[in-house]
Amino acid sequence: MKISIKEYKRVSVVSISGRIDSATAGDFEKALIELAERGRNNIALDMSDVEFISSAGLRVLVTIRKTVQSAGGDLVIAEPSERVTDTLEIAGLDVLFNTYDDRESAIGAF
Repeated sequence: MKISIKEYKRVSVVSISGRIDSATAGDFEKALIELAERGRNNIALDMSDVEFISSAGLRVLVTIRKTVQSAGGDLVIAEPSERVTDTLEIAGLDVLFNTYDDRESAIGAF
């Protein structure tokens, strides 16, 4: 898994590629927690290159969403891959996350 972060004035865009599973979910969570601890509570996740997301990855999404929302922010998903979309739907979590077809729309949501 590879994570890159680009910070804009009102939102941080976190691009993830590869697999988010039990082996990588800790690194994923650490990167998002570090953003929240710095007060960067508006997060757009670019998940267009995510090949797989496990229950451990889903737990991170739900936990970080709750964290940033309690601080007045939000977490949205930009360009989810087909695997991410399917996994969110199967888990019943698709209703929790606002998803956008492209990064620009996700950034504009803030």
